[in-house]
Amino acid sequence: MLHLLLILSGVTLGMAMPLPDYYSYSTAVGDGSGTEYSTAYDGRVTGIRVWEYNNAYIRGIQLRYDGNWTTPVCTSYGNPLEMTLRDNESFIQVSGKYYYGYIYEIMFVTSRGRSLKVGLSYGNSFNFYPTNDGSQLRFLSGRQNGNGITSIGAHWAVY
Repeated sequence: MLHLLLILSGVTLGMAMPLPDYYSYSTAVGDGSGTEYSTAYDGRVTGIRVWEYNNAYIRGIQLRYDGNWTTPVCTSYGNPLEMTLRDNESFIQVSGKYYYGYIYEIMFVTSRGRSLKVGLSYGNSFNFYPTNDGSQLRFLSGRQNGNGITSIGAHWAVY
């Protein structure tokens, strides 16, 4: 039996180690009332649309994966502000402000230093970014109440 354990331990030591886990999650902020949402979809995030309510809170969010837009989260009423990524560009930071029930401001920053900022700079600040080098935004999740986004979290991974 001891001989078998020595052989098995030698095999384990000689095997290649698995790659580290490159997934991370930026814990959701906001009061979290309403219905859960997720923008998870196949492919790489290549664009973002954001709707706001009269220069105040965020009403809706939509991500584009490769060439496909997801269903808008919450509402798509009004004209969105939009950013489309360039080749070899990714979202590497999501920040903003939240206060009493809504996400008031959101800003997406790319690996090339470009940004899209939407909403009113009011409330408590948040700053999301991946914990692993080379990771990028994969999807957003949180809650919405039909009038606006009430909480938001970011999921990151190497693509």
